[in-house]
Amino acid sequence: MISEYKIFKSYKRIIGIDEAGRGPIAGPVVAAAVILPQNIIIPGLNDSKKLSQTKREELYFQIKKTALDFAIGLVSPQKIDEINILQATFLAMREAINKLTISVDFFLVDGPYLPNKSNDKKIRIKGEAIIRGDQKFFCIAAASILAKVTRDNLMLKYHKKYPHYDFLHNKGYPTRKHIEAINKFDITPIHRKTFSPIAKKFN
Repeated sequence: MISEYKIFKSYKRIIGIDEAGRGPIAGPVVAAAVILPQNIIIPGLNDSKKLSQTKREELYFQIKKTALDFAIGLVSPQKIDEINILQATFLAMREAINKLTISVDFFLVDGPYLPNKSNDKKIRIKGEAIIRGDQKFFCIAAASILAKVTRDNLMLKYHKKYPHYDFLHNKGYPTRKHIEAINKFDITPIHRKTFSPIAKKFN
């Protein structure tokens, strides 16, 4: 893990972008955009998937306190069904970027694709897609934590509304208990109708 400013030395303000929630069959996809100060190291910062829930939540508040700016983009299950999960992820990323309040000159996004590869609104700053970027650069790791914790908190609220589906533990992923609940109680408004195995009900 290294500071993005040590590699991309010609840029002064770099956005890190990552998402959470591409794989679940319920809930939104969430993206975060984070701009960290130069020469700042947040101890323990890492890919959100490599951290415990307690550590993620601790870093979540520290990142929000330390960042020059940050923002969250969220795309609903209905929109995911309408435009597909890849385009919905790009949309969430662009929404997060457009919510930032300070000027930037470069962005780094986790994964193989840039969000401006879609046919929607273009991002007019330079960017680079970094495979496993959340394990390489501080700003992307920070974004992964904000996105993950934000989405987990949303799924906790949905768990309270729809307790039969065990969103508290599965976060919308298709666990056995989750699928059994769908078979017994049908789907909720937050389920993605185009995702397997739910899609079979609509074909």
